[in-house]
Amino acid sequence: MQHDRTPGFDTLSIHAGAKPDPATGARATPIYQTTSYVFEDTDHAASLFGLQAFGNIYSRITNPTAAVLEERIAALEGGTAALAVASGHAAQMIAFHALMRPGDNFIAATKLYGGSINQFGHSFQSFDWQVRWADAGDPSAFEAQIDERTRAIFIESLANPGGIFLDIEAIADVAHRHGLPLIVDNTMATPYLVKPVDHGADIVTHSLTKFIGGHGNSVGGIIVDGGTFDWSQSNAYPMLTEPRPEYGGMVLHETFGNFAFAIACRVVGLRDFGPAISPFNAFMFITGAETLPLRMQRHCDNALAVARWLKTHEKVAWVSYAGLEDDPGHALMQRYSPKGAGAVFTFGLKDGFEAGVRFVEGLELFSHLANIGDTRSLVIHPASTTHRQLSLEQQAAAGAGPDVVRLSIGIETVDDIVADLEQALQKA
Repeated sequence: MQHDRTPGFDTLSIHAGAKPDPATGARATPIYQTTSYVFEDTDHAASLFGLQAFGNIYSRITNPTAAVLEERIAALEGGTAALAVASGHAAQMIAFHALMRPGDNFIAATKLYGGSINQFGHSFQSFDWQVRWADAGDPSAFEAQIDERTRAIFIESLANPGGIFLDIEAIADVAHRHGLPLIVDNTMATPYLVKPVDHGADIVTHSLTKFIGGHGNSVGGIIVDGGTFDWSQSNAYPMLTEPRPEYGGMVLHETFGNFAFAIACRVVGLRDFGPAISPFNAFMFITGAETLPLRMQRHCDNALAVARWLKTHEKVAWVSYAGLEDDPGHALMQRYSPKGAGAVFTFGLKDGFEAGVRFVEGLELFSHLANIGDTRSLVIHPASTTHRQLSLEQQAAAGAGPDVVRLSIGIETVDDIVADLEQALQKA
């Protein structure tokens, strides 16, 4: 490979972070299935524990298999460093832990995965972290909620379940005018379609479980540090800007610069809360990442064909997919994601809730389950599953009302996908 050129996305998805194993020559990244690592001597051990040297101490904090995954996703997202953890929810908890103190608040878009709405609105209350909700389509709604205790803005680049693109740059402008980092969950789009850091995001999170893994066989999450935020511009983020007593008074932002946030998440949040990713799951996500660009393009192509077909069906009331030329989100999709609008979208049947239930139960090729991003085509009724904890008003705001059916279109032959939808619609 020429050293004067930046590798393309497809090349990075295969090679970033990885090299042949120095001990054995193994080309695939080994699964380092170990809890701990032998120190060279007492000075080496002391330097590792004091953050004076990089290396492995214990697999709750670092692991060589996970390190390859972290470097690869950081490269794909255009970030400076990353931290892999046990799930997407764990990624959110660890990211916010580095930013928040009791009584602080953050602003989140109303159009989010139902589990995130639940985590933010209920479980985060135990830490006295307060969430304030803003209309995902109105950047000024975020600004109206900001006060002196606001510490971040959180959005999804492509909102689940509706497949709606957000104006990342406009919301980033709001965040940065007020000295706040923008956190973007990029699970649905993946860096193949959207790179939030290029549009003003400071932190990117993923549920690796979905498209990056791609095969519905492992659970994991990741935090990517964009390296773009000046944590020392105020005293609002003490974990990064005040001396850490457990590390000899080290100030993380002074020491680690543009990857200090990823370090803080690792050496404080992950160290103490412990939602470590297993080496086996990290290996599975490394493998999944290698085919990410191929799969995502097929997902997008299939989903667009299916959405166009549903749009013309006599039993379908509406289809919400930004890839459709007349969709309200099409302009944002063309701006942020010209390669496609993703695999996930929603639609409603003219005969409403009961018809939707019969339709879901009548599908044969589709799997009825609570996941997205699989090679297989998936279907769910969000109001009775992923978003059932929410009120009717919250469901409607999240794009998961009673009539909504969510599809995650797989990479099967598109004619087979359409045929299964047709026979189920006839049953409905």
